[in-house]
Amino acid sequence: MQQILTKKNKALLSELVRTDFKLRYQGSVLGYAWSLMRPLFMFAILYVVFVKFLRIGDAVPNYPIYLLLGIVLWSFFSEMTSQSLGAIVGRGDLIRKIRIPRWMIIASTSISASINLGINLAVVFLFGIFSGLEISASSLLLPLIILEIYLFALGLSLLLSALFVRYRDVSHIWEVFLQAGFYVTPILYPLSIITNQSVQKILLLNPLAQAIQDARSVIVTSESITLSSIFEGAPAHAIPVLVVALVLAAGAAYFRSQAKSFAENL
Repeated sequence: MQQILTKKNKALLSELVRTDFKLRYQGSVLGYAWSLMRPLFMFAILYVVFVKFLRIGDAVPNYPIYLLLGIVLWSFFSEMTSQSLGAIVGRGDLIRKIRIPRWMIIASTSISASINLGINLAVVFLFGIFSGLEISASSLLLPLIILEIYLFALGLSLLLSALFVRYRDVSHIWEVFLQAGFYVTPILYPLSIITNQSVQKILLLNPLAQAIQDARSVIVTSESITLSSIFEGAPAHAIPVLVVALVLAAGAAYFRSQAKSFAENL
């Protein structure tokens, strides 16, 4: 990861990103449109079930946008980690044939996921504008929140992709973690329905939950429960950031230690 991005490496990274997009939607009639339609279909189903039938979120201003933003940010995290997990193994032929910085393969999948995120966020903002949502100056903090999610996902991606080379069970284990994480993270439901404040605090120490709630606070409604609204003092605010830093450092260190043996173990 410390190698400088030379012109040759930049060109290689760009080609890897293009190839990743082509392979991902190869043989699909709708092609790249699926990157936009997946979260929208998911949103439509969850909106009907949780808003129209179960009446969850009635007390939250602009709840449809609140829900859609949470789904989009979760989808970004899920896509980036899931696609990166098998990226090294999937590029095994390339690794054996040419000398390529291994981290570039993970970087290419993360960039692809980031492009999809950009498209989906544009849709969120369009929905917001048409629904009368007022975009405030606080929305300028959104890039920093997304950066936190990206770094968290990047650390996990580096770790998971390196582990998957040796242990193929990792994909099944991570799938279970994602399923559990989707329900533990307040995506479908507003955090306010959990009356126990101690549970709220525990949930918000998860960097992903903290970031999604912060994003909702700066984009949708300031009534969203965030880490700063239920914790007093700086130490608690630093915990999710510290978790992200530790995961990124651990993921990068393990990936670097295993990178030289990837070709032998594939």
